[in-house]
Amino acid sequence: MQYEYFGLMLDCSRNAVMKKETVFRMIDIMSKIGYNALELYTEDTYEVDEEPYFGYFRGRYTKEEIREIDVYARSRGVELIPCIQTLAHFSCPSRLPVYSELWDTGDILLVGEERTYQFLDHLFAAVAEMFSSRHINIGMDEAHFIGLGKYLDKHGFRNRFDILAEHLRKVAAIAEKYGFVAHMWSDMFFRLVNGGEYYGKGLSVPGEVIAKVPDNVELCYWDYNHVSEADYDEMIAAHRKFGKNLWFAGGVWSWCSYAPYNGLTQLYMKPAMKSIRKNNIKRVFFTMWGDNGKDCSFFALLPSLYAVKRYSEGVFDDEEIKRGFREMFGFRFDLFMLLDLPNRVPSDMSGDWLINPCKCLLFNDCFLGIYDDALAAEGHIAWDDYAKCLKDAAAEAGEFSYIFKTLSVLCSALAIKGELGLKTRKAYRERNREALLALTGEYEEAARRVQAFHEAFCDLWLRENKPFGLEVQEARIGGVILRLRSAKSRILRYLNDETEKIDELEESPMKYSEEGLFCYRYADNISTGLV
Repeated sequence: MQYEYFGLMLDCSRNAVMKKETVFRMIDIMSKIGYNALELYTEDTYEVDEEPYFGYFRGRYTKEEIREIDVYARSRGVELIPCIQTLAHFSCPSRLPVYSELWDTGDILLVGEERTYQFLDHLFAAVAEMFSSRHINIGMDEAHFIGLGKYLDKHGFRNRFDILAEHLRKVAAIAEKYGFVAHMWSDMFFRLVNGGEYYGKGLSVPGEVIAKVPDNVELCYWDYNHVSEADYDEMIAAHRKFGKNLWFAGGVWSWCSYAPYNGLTQLYMKPAMKSIRKNNIKRVFFTMWGDNGKDCSFFALLPSLYAVKRYSEGVFDDEEIKRGFREMFGFRFDLFMLLDLPNRVPSDMSGDWLINPCKCLLFNDCFLGIYDDALAAEGHIAWDDYAKCLKDAAAEAGEFSYIFKTLSVLCSALAIKGELGLKTRKAYRERNREALLALTGEYEEAARRVQAFHEAFCDLWLRENKPFGLEVQEARIGGVILRLRSAKSRILRYLNDETEKIDELEESPMKYSEEGLFCYRYADNISTGLV
């Protein structure tokens, strides 16, 4: 089976903007494996002359950088395709006062306004100047509250699909003006006529809705986490009713954690690619998102990048894939699969669940203990063993050894920090002053190890990314260090009878998460208060 496009999408918007040289390295790897397209997901991280605040302090790519990446990609047989937003997901620009008039609600553009389309025209003009490809991904996904903010105040309630369709026609006209054929994430066509649902049995889109899709706009069906081939088949059939070229976007799970999800990627994408082959879909790419701050190195997903390409060729035998990986890269496939370890717990060493204990427990406050109940239910996690395993593996990992070392240091920190809250609450509730005093040493050691993780993570970040965005990670990790030392101080004050009690430890934790040791966003992890 021949693919017109078989590519990757790299998220360069969620704080981390990959260095030009890092993109070059990824292009080399892609080309070697057999990929021929690369989408750079840039919400506001590219230079726009008429919008000087667009990408302000975000490490945006200059025009020259994009042109150089474009030329380099073409020299390796890879087409560089712009991937922007034209409706929602403008999270960073929506916070800038200079753009206050542009927003309907949250990060969704106020459609129907002259300034909105002037703004979008400026974006397209910039992209047209930088990229040689005339394919463009225009986004338009997850605009759940379109028409329900400032638009509602100005125009009253209208059918929300009509609002979307009118906006899409105007965006399509701008794309056509600059010679682009656009593709867009398809979810809003389904959500606005199916009660917010994108996936599910029997979902369909009415003919009158299908008829409103402009001729120069193609749809991209994205699906990252189904295990049944039939689920993919059904969604492909629903999309084919639009009568257009169909793009499929799978997921290489680089988001949610400091560690990758190679196991989950392969679990979900094997049936996806069986369906893609059966249904003869010719335009396929795999997203590598950096949700919530870009914690994970994209290079940690190297085995998945290789595996999904082999799936696309009809090779589904794991041992054959492992042999081919070693022949191509000189590394053991299973060596890189060890990078998943920080997302594993004793009850799920196969990696079939979506959990992120390494991120969840790094930020789980030792006094609040939001996730202590989930940790207690899970039992002891062998962080010391994980740390040693990853440290030993680094010696075999060549140019990627820094990724193994970073996760090893994180596991070493969690060997102390992970259960520290549980131990503290137990000792406090039992009024075991001797145990509490001993724990103050563990608080100091935990702070020291988290500091070591901070140093390793900074090294990883600055190897791969521009420095912009690192300030967010440093504020988060630095907050853990400060909180550990503050907690130690408060325990000592309590033991010295300078305070009667530790209020947070007086409260009994309740079950917080149905998903166990998983937290998607830092803000939901660190506190139940405002962050």
